[in-house]
Amino acid sequence: MAGGVNKVILVGNLGADPDMRYTPSGQGVCELRVATSESWNDKNGQRQERTEWHRIVVWGKRAEVCSKYLAKGRQVFVEGRIQTRTYDDKDGNKRYITEIIAADVQFLGGGGREGGGGGGGGGGGGQRTDGPPPPSDGDFGGYGGGGGGGSGGGGGGPDDDIPF
Repeated sequence: MAGGVNKVILVGNLGADPDMRYTPSGQGVCELRVATSESWNDKNGQRQERTEWHRIVVWGKRAEVCSKYLAKGRQVFVEGRIQTRTYDDKDGNKRYITEIIAADVQFLGGGGREGGGGGGGGGGGGQRTDGPPPPSDGDFGGYGGGGGGGSGGGGGGPDDDIPF
């Protein structure tokens, strides 16, 4: 294999409402915090659970749709790629942030900002957020300059405030 594969597929729940921002050039960017959980029985038969928090970055029209219709607790399907970026914090320390750059986001389950009415009838997937593809690596300028909080890892999150 010549290049390699960088592909992520997640199904999880939003741990916070989407954070919508715009770059100086007017490009929409929405940050989602998604929790995924796994559980297993340890060698003593005790049920164990671990929750991982993921920082998802959605660009363009998809970002605006996510910001409008998603809310804390909503289940989503995310497909994208992992990317690590760096920035210098206010004290001049280099910080690393690992994010998933979304290529596709689908809304699963019910609920959300526009009221959970409509009855959720039937399976067959969720609402797709079609729009232009995310910008290439060089177009990320202006995003994340100040906020970002936290070093390394996958975004971190309040383990004691799991929304589901």
